[in-house]
Amino acid sequence: MQVQKMIVALSILLTATAYASDWPAKPVSIIVPYPPGGNVDVAARLIAPGLAKAFGKPFIVENKAGAGGMIAGEYVAKAKPDGYTFFMAANGPLLYSPIIFNRDAYHWDRDFEAVTSISMTPMVLQVRPDLPVKTVSELIDYAKQHPGKLNMASPGAGTSNHLMSELLLARTGAKWMTVHYKGNAPAITDLLGGQVDFSFDQMSVALPYLKDGKLRPLAVTSQKRLASLPDVPTLSESGISDAVAYTFTGLMAPKGTPADILEKLSTATTAVLKDPAIIERFETLGAEAQSMTPEEFKAYLKSEDDRWVPIIKNANISVN
Repeated sequence: MQVQKMIVALSILLTATAYASDWPAKPVSIIVPYPPGGNVDVAARLIAPGLAKAFGKPFIVENKAGAGGMIAGEYVAKAKPDGYTFFMAANGPLLYSPIIFNRDAYHWDRDFEAVTSISMTPMVLQVRPDLPVKTVSELIDYAKQHPGKLNMASPGAGTSNHLMSELLLARTGAKWMTVHYKGNAPAITDLLGGQVDFSFDQMSVALPYLKDGKLRPLAVTSQKRLASLPDVPTLSESGISDAVAYTFTGLMAPKGTPADILEKLSTATTAVLKDPAIIERFETLGAEAQSMTPEEFKAYLKSEDDRWVPIIKNANISVN
């Protein structure tokens, strides 16, 4: 029996080694958890041509939207760990959705291998121009003086945007109503129309409206001020502790994917993200091209999980 177990283990090892040595021998799929056009989809489509050039095989972007990204996540988690199916992950689908939907379909550490981060996009706290506040402290004071009067537009329960609002509530003791929408588009439409008062939004979405004066920025969630909004302070500068937050994108593989493949893909993606043209494209989207080693990305995901999951649970955020 012991000999049989050793033979099976050796067979698995040799098979994994064979996969890694000639990988990729056929097209590779990158599964995106959202419809075409969003920042996660765009990030995947920006890196795919460079990866195809580096490896000599097509890298095909496939969109599998739904259930807060869990349809795509579960698809990849159950895929064969042979290096031909990868998850283009983001905060919500990877870390938050299984908790918010109360479905233990997968866990980022149990069911996936980290490959690399792709991009980091900061958010901005923005208000309608006629709201009588021009700083974060004035917004908080207004909310405390008029508890429950302000309406915050969220693109969905458990999104990074929503969680930043919950963090601000927890840090300040202010009170406002949260209005959940089905995505960024209807949320920003109602904010522009004055039906709601403020929101947290990704820079990639907000910047055009801020530049045109249609919305007023109060603070950004980045570690330092942004070149695109040099006069707008960070939330930390505005007195809100532990308020640095980004929407990330990154590649994940099914658990058990050979480490050699992960390293090859991580190294190649890092090279693609150093291309000045790719850096510029991400910058035009309000994002920063940023790669990590598999070990660095795993450590980053753990820190994000440790930070935000308690907020989700304490606020009892759920779609059920």
